[in-house]
Amino acid sequence: MQMTSPITYSLPQRILHWLTAVLVLFNLLLPDGMNAWQHAMRRTGAATVDQIASANIHAYAGLAVLLMVLFRLLLRNIQGVPAAPVSEPSIFRLGAKIAHVLLYGLLLMMPLTGIGAYYLGWGSAGDLHADILKVILWLILAMHVAGALAHHFYWKTNVLRRMTIG
Repeated sequence: MQMTSPITYSLPQRILHWLTAVLVLFNLLLPDGMNAWQHAMRRTGAATVDQIASANIHAYAGLAVLLMVLFRLLLRNIQGVPAAPVSEPSIFRLGAKIAHVLLYGLLLMMPLTGIGAYYLGWGSAGDLHADILKVILWLILAMHVAGALAHHFYWKTNVLRRMTIG
């Protein structure tokens, strides 16, 4: 593990961040394929080929998120992350650390509960996935975006820049 903090995130870290963001938003905003599969399975115990294909797209995106998050955590451990700006109040630094732990936890738990529901048939995992974790993820994502925007526009730090262009 590296002893000093890097100035910015590495290119692989930035690429993984934005690919993860795109896939997470895709699954959060367009869960229709999985919803159609779930409703068909509850109603009749069977799903059409189209419903299965649509559900698979959702599942594969979730599996990709899981793999990317694991790789991001590995890179984070190997390459480190930039230190929080000194101009950020300590309460917000603490909030950012807590939010990042929660965000990584959710980005691991969402695919795992999805796997439990879709591939293993654990209905309670599906309920946890769709009814509880999804709502918490939306809240944490909103806080994450608000924090990045506050850094950029209010504190005028480079936090947003180091995750975009480096």
